[in-house]
Amino acid sequence: MIVSETLFAFHLAFVFWQEPVQQQSSLVDLVLRASPIAKFVLLVLLVFSVASWAIIFTKARITKQAQQQSAQFLKLFESSTRWAELHAGSSGLRENPLAAIFLAADAELKTQGLLNLDAVQRAMQSRAVDETTRLEKSLGWLASTASAAPFIGLFGTVVGIIIAFQGLTTATTASIQAVAPGIAEALVATAAGIAAAVPAVLAYNHFVNQIKTIAADMDSFAMRLLNFIEREAQQ
Repeated sequence: MIVSETLFAFHLAFVFWQEPVQQQSSLVDLVLRASPIAKFVLLVLLVFSVASWAIIFTKARITKQAQQQSAQFLKLFESSTRWAELHAGSSGLRENPLAAIFLAADAELKTQGLLNLDAVQRAMQSRAVDETTRLEKSLGWLASTASAAPFIGLFGTVVGIIIAFQGLTTATTASIQAVAPGIAEALVATAAGIAAAVPAVLAYNHFVNQIKTIAADMDSFAMRLLNFIEREAQQ
C-alpha cells in the first residue's frame, strides 16, 4: 500500500514537472517560428528589458547608499556642536546628498564669509538641485520603457496577425486551425512588451517616491544647517 502511494506521488510530481517544461518548449518554438519582423520586435524589447533591469539594480544601490549615508550624517549633525566636527564627518561620505550640501555651504562660507548668508543659502539650493538631478539620472529610460514597450509589442502582434490572415488566403481550407498558430506567435510580442513594461513602471514609481523623500530631506537639512551657521556666528 505504501509502495503504491509512493509511486503515485512520484507520478504526479513527474506530471507537474513535465507540464512547465512542455509549456516552456512550446513558447520557445513559437518564438523560433515567428516572422522576421516579430523576432526584431522581440529583440528590441529584450534590449529595453535588459537595460531597464540594469538601471533598476544600479539605481537601487545608489538610492539605498544615499539614504544610509544621509541618515548617518544627520546623526552626526544632531550630535555636533562645532563646524569642524561636521567637516571631519563629511569627508568619507561621497554618495551623501546632505554632506554635499554641507560642503557647498562650507565652500561658500570660505569665499563670502558670514556676511552674506543669502549666498550660502543659494549655494546649498543649487547643490540640492544637482544632487536631485544625479539621483534622477536614467529614470527617463524606465519611463520610456514603461510607456513604449507595450506599444512595441502590440506592433509586433498586429504585424503577426496580418501575416497570419494573409496566409489564410492561400490556404486550401479556411478554419481556425489555419490561423491559430500565426495568432499565437503574434501574441508573444504583446506578452513580451507587457513583461518589459511592468517592472519598469513599478521601479520608476518607486524611485521617484524615494527621490522625492531625499529631496525633502535635503531642503529640511539646508534650513537646519543655515540655523546652525547663524548659531555658530553668534558664539
